[in-house]
Amino acid sequence: MRSIVTSFRLSRVLAVALCTLLLVCTGAQAQTDPLPSWNDGPAKQAILAFVQATTDTASPKFVPPEARIATFDQDGTTWVEQPIYTQVVYCLEQVKGLAEKKRQLKNVEPFKTVLSGNREAMAKLSMKDLEKILAATLTGMTVEQFNAEVKTWVATAPFP
Repeated sequence: MRSIVTSFRLSRVLAVALCTLLLVCTGAQAQTDPLPSWNDGPAKQAILAFVQATTDTASPKFVPPEARIATFDQDGTTWVEQPIYTQVVYCLEQVKGLAEKKRQLKNVEPFKTVLSGNREAMAKLSMKDLEKILAATLTGMTVEQFNAEVKTWVATAPFP
């Protein structure tokens, strides 16, 4: 009986020692990179600089904790999806310029609905309607033209 008790105590001591060793080894290799899955580059550096500037009380860009808001999607991004994707908003806003170039669109659905400015009616557009709008507003330009247009749109958009 004594050997069973001794074996049990030895097993517990070994288990505690093993757990302690694992904790020490794991702690020694703790992550110091706040974004370990991101490649090092301008985007990662911009995010880290933004966080540093807005969380440093000595920074003129400091934001008090109670005023900080961040929304993350299930895939970890901060891309706006509600009430509608930003890409869709961009395309909807391009309809007016497109209709000025192609006047026949002013009387064709779904463009007519978008041009009406009626948000309730636009909210009822089908996926097929949105696909028509996206195809009409995103085709016929080079990647460089698209990038330039989007940069202008973002710089002049009425949102922060």
